[in-house]
Amino acid sequence: MQLTIVHEDDSFPIEVDQSMELGSLHALLELECAIPVERQVLLVDGRQLSGAKESLAALGLKTNDALYIRDAQRARPPQPQPQQQPQQKGADSAMEARRRQLLGSPEVLRELERTHPEIAEAARSDPARFGELVGRLQQEQQAAAQRQQAELERLNADPFDVEAQRRIEEMIRQENIMRNMEVALEHNPESFASVTMLYIDVVVNGRPVKAMVDSGAQATVMSLDCAEQCGIMRLVDQRFAGEARGVGRAKILGRVHNAQLLLGRQALMCSFTVMEGAHISLLFGLDMLKRHQMCIDLKRNALVIGDEAIEFLPEHQLPKEADHPAPIAAPPPGETPSSSSSSAAPEQPPSKYAEDVIGAVMALGTTREQAIHYLDAAGGNPEVAAGMLFS
Repeated sequence: MQLTIVHEDDSFPIEVDQSMELGSLHALLELECAIPVERQVLLVDGRQLSGAKESLAALGLKTNDALYIRDAQRARPPQPQPQQQPQQKGADSAMEARRRQLLGSPEVLRELERTHPEIAEAARSDPARFGELVGRLQQEQQAAAQRQQAELERLNADPFDVEAQRRIEEMIRQENIMRNMEVALEHNPESFASVTMLYIDVVVNGRPVKAMVDSGAQATVMSLDCAEQCGIMRLVDQRFAGEARGVGRAKILGRVHNAQLLLGRQALMCSFTVMEGAHISLLFGLDMLKRHQMCIDLKRNALVIGDEAIEFLPEHQLPKEADHPAPIAAPPPGETPSSSSSSAAPEQPPSKYAEDVIGAVMALGTTREQAIHYLDAAGGNPEVAAGMLFS
């Protein structure tokens, strides 16, 4: 939720969670308003907030509330003690609040492990070391900012220098990018985490297989190794052999028209395109998702079919292929190696089918030779041939 902090003649918004404790909010405001925690007085609608362990929700704070902060010792005479001591105490308290906030954000902590592993380790085990490393990092950032400012002043010395103006434009662009990234790290840290693909456990012809669910794949594809392990190579129809093209190329060995697949408690009849060189054992494509009216429910993290929800596999149960999934070339409708490798326009082959039947299949976006090929496979039925073309 968003609160408006009112301090003296200034006001500014801050974004906090309703579950944040009041003590953590005190530590945060110490950084923003330079008032030590022990001297802060927080007021909302004329009432003073108290209870360091109380959550903001329990204290009745709501989004867009105005929170007034006062210094309890502002009107008091200066105390006969060194001024650096409360400042140092306040700095230590703020650093500890930052460390605790970091430990409470797993996504940000993982990103910190990638960029500054030493700071992440210190945040877990050594608060003093954490403060030292963060302070050193802040000094380095300040020094870099000063160098950038000096460079900017040097470039601005000659406003008619075209190269200098280009350099200034690039510096402004990079600064905007860094600000955008900082906002994302604060408000959307999960966007920096790696996204795992969706896998489910299935059983094909009695053989357990981890299948990747991909609604962006037109057809359900099985690798040659998986087809051999499942014992269904004897069912491969080689009339559907060809070449798949996409990000790469792969050889299509044929198609299994009908095989039993167990998904959860349900037995489904599915068809597979068997592909040589596929790095994913089984890719569950849009054809099977639509045929069996399945739904990818990301809120429930499950594949829903009928009244049953099959949960997607957690990251530690994914197959090795999920770490670096290679793109699978999509089988283009009706394309075969002979048609794709031909450079010259072939003569029209004779056919036993009527020209209007061949033309109807060709109108769906294929060549005459391919149309005849599918009509042969469909027994001359143009509707079945059209279904094969888009399967």
